[in-house]
Amino acid sequence: MRGTVTAVSSNGTYSFTKPNRDDITLLAGLGVEGDVHAGVTVKHRSRVAQDPTRPNLRQVHLIHEELFAEVGAEGFEVTPGDLGENITTRGIDLLGLPVGTLLRLGEDAVLEVTGLRNPCLQIDAFQDGLLKRVAGRDADGNLVRKAGIMSIVKEGGTVRPGDTITAELPDGPHRPLDRV
Repeated sequence: MRGTVTAVSSNGTYSFTKPNRDDITLLAGLGVEGDVHAGVTVKHRSRVAQDPTRPNLRQVHLIHEELFAEVGAEGFEVTPGDLGENITTRGIDLLGLPVGTLLRLGEDAVLEVTGLRNPCLQIDAFQDGLLKRVAGRDADGNLVRKAGIMSIVKEGGTVRPGDTITAELPDGPHRPLDRV
């Protein structure tokens, strides 16, 4: 499986959205250099409130750009970085990847997929009604999370728009993504 990086974003302060950058540097075991969510232990405020010593399985957030077109057809305007992601992608089925998939980005960077982003109420604060579009229900009533995936940095490197993404699926039985 292959895709492309269409945008990279980071923010050194807590804010729902993240400004786009020319490039970001991924640091092994930490996340995006200078990003508020980088670290060995959890950095998302809700996770810190629960247990600040838990490992940070949400170092790098990726969203598929195709989601923006999907919600755009319903009247929402979402662009790269708006939903707080660090890496916006195109052409790769992020939501269909199993836990443990390795994503090779650019020349050196490697991410390991840990799970799904759990969409929160901040999405509705950004645009009212958007949460229902990125966290809906399937025909059987099961919750479907579409707001991207989370990962940890296995190997650092610089990531830029235009970089290729290659997915390497893990050996053995695949575990489907669940929220982290």
